Amino acid sequence: MFLDPQRQVIDEFRANGGWVGGPFVGARLLLLTTTGARSGAPHTVPLGYLPDGGEQVLVIGSAGGSPRHPAWFHNLVAQPRVTVEDGVFVADALAVVLEGADRDRAFARAVETDAGWAAYEERSGRVLPVVALRPLPGPPRYAGGASPVSSATLIRVHGAFRRELALIRREVAGTGASVGAQLRANCLTLCAGLHNHHLGEDGALFPLLAARQPDLEPTLERLRVEHERIAALVAQLQELVAGPADPAALHRDVDRLTDALERHLAYEEERLVPALDAVLG
Repeated sequence: MFLDPQRQVIDEFRANGGWVGGPFVGARLLLLTTTGARSGAPHTVPLGYLPDGGEQVLVIGSAGGSPRHPAWFHNLVAQPRVTVEDGVFVADALAVVLEGADRDRAFARAVETDAGWAAYEERSGRVLPVVALRPLPGPPRYAGGASPVSSATLIRVHGAFRRELALIRREVAGTGASVGAQLRANCLTLCAGLHNHHLGEDGALFPLLAARQPDLEPTLERLRVEHERIAALVAQLQELVAGPADPAALHRDVDRLTDALERHLAYEEERLVPALDAVLG
């Protein structure tokens, strides 16, 4: 029986909260669903992406260096409303094809991170399109229809932060004499994600748990204090990458944030996973 490799990646991605093996190990990956330009049917593809500061992500129509634009690109040109999955969230988004200097700057960042993009463009004989995926307004939807306050969702969110931190640490370790523009964008995207996640916990999840399990308040207070400490480390990292960052200083700040966040996530899982299971059970 024929096994579709792309279908296998999609199934693995959805089953494991964005984690996949094979050629995508260690890559930033999303699932993009477009509407077929001719068929009108939904089509889902796994794609590598570039973080872009938290408000949008970028994808590139390389098609492995093929001389033709990929089918998903033709689809989103015809119908720009798409769906994006990152392993935790599912979001409707507007696909915007970058043009001119905006496209060139984004593509240069991609090449700075991975020269393979330039090789694809040369092999293809075409200008590879760069597309910004911009989430549309609306409440967040969780992968697989999960509850936003379930232990499974908490673990998936934590897994996404761990994965991104590991990637950034590896990228920082590979920097030369200067810090590249894409690495700056990766760090700023991580910072924005952490800030929003902790705001959500402080404003919604923790009050819910405190109301249901008052004896959990000391744990929640400790987590709130840790949020403040992590926010200070995030602010330091944001300030560092906003200017002409020194790679050694960036390595130090990323290590500090990683160590603090790993301890925080482990403690939060130890204390809140049983509490969430009890509340929802």
